[in-house]
Amino acid sequence: MKEIKERLPLLDEHGNIAYPGYAKKMLWEYNRKDIKASKFKIKEWDYYLIVNDKMGVALTMDDNAYMGLMSLSLLDFEKGREKTVSRMFAFPMGKLNFPNSSSYGKIEYHNKTCDFIFETLNDKRILKASMKDFMKGEDVNVEFELTHEPEESMVIATPFEKEKQFHYNQKINCMRAKGNVQFKGQTIEFSPQNTFATLDWGRGVWTYHNTWYWGSASGVVDGEDFGFNIGYGFGDTSAATENMLFYKGKAHKLEHVTFNIPMKNGKEDYLSPWTFTSSDARFEMDFVPIFDRAACTDVKLIKSDQHQVFGYFTGVAVLDDGTEIHIKDFLGFAEKVENKW
Repeated sequence: MKEIKERLPLLDEHGNIAYPGYAKKMLWEYNRKDIKASKFKIKEWDYYLIVNDKMGVALTMDDNAYMGLMSLSLLDFEKGREKTVSRMFAFPMGKLNFPNSSSYGKIEYHNKTCDFIFETLNDKRILKASMKDFMKGEDVNVEFELTHEPEESMVIATPFEKEKQFHYNQKINCMRAKGNVQFKGQTIEFSPQNTFATLDWGRGVWTYHNTWYWGSASGVVDGEDFGFNIGYGFGDTSAATENMLFYKGKAHKLEHVTFNIPMKNGKEDYLSPWTFTSSDARFEMDFVPIFDRAACTDVKLIKSDQHQVFGYFTGVAVLDDGTEIHIKDFLGFAEKVENKW
């Protein structure tokens, strides 16, 4: 696997990934203007997940060229339920001005049904979102401040099989979050002592039909921040995978991780226990689901079939120096998503 350790342009003069591989910091320089593919194929998104042991919030701002999306989820881990509302709109085509880097910038969207603002300011991130008629006529408002961003993260630049198509992605685990959710006349507070945040930052030109697998978790093990990012289906990963462990702010690279989703009657049985195995024997986990945040939109030419399953990981992860990290009932998620977009 190829690790990138210096600043480099992301794309060459033909719009292809110039230097495929992975990095532990955002070193490739992305610029939307360098893309040579059709502007209708460009995908840009910022996704944040904020969780503690009891509750979580997921926020998405998405520009898929012909379709934009603002999404808000409330996740109740104690009662094993969730509610997601997504508001879509036509042809943003880059007008939201997503930043070229995750380390700076502001994105905002406002209409009659929702208001979203994501802003990065020096050493913190500010997230604000509100959505009208979120559930049974009730509005919801959320506001968070994210801090303690670790020194290293997962960054990957991978090509697809077709020319001018690529995936550029950063996953930041183990940030701390404070804030609140206002819903049904209540204010629910989140403390940075026990609340973790993850960022999924993506830019690229994707193939029309693809399926990916992604898993992530952040928390504390024996008094130290620990997390992981696992997955595949993000283009040609021969130069690098996106599998990493995070411990005390440092990233530890894994090889290939396989999601073993149980089957029943020829279909995935997402709510039965899963297992995870790795080619280098450094990530061996059991996974017990709590609930499946499932959503399926299928209008023939456009399809999105998503299963983001939240649950508890138990097993062993091995750092680069051979240190074993044993986790038990460690809250996280694993997902399978099929898109035609």
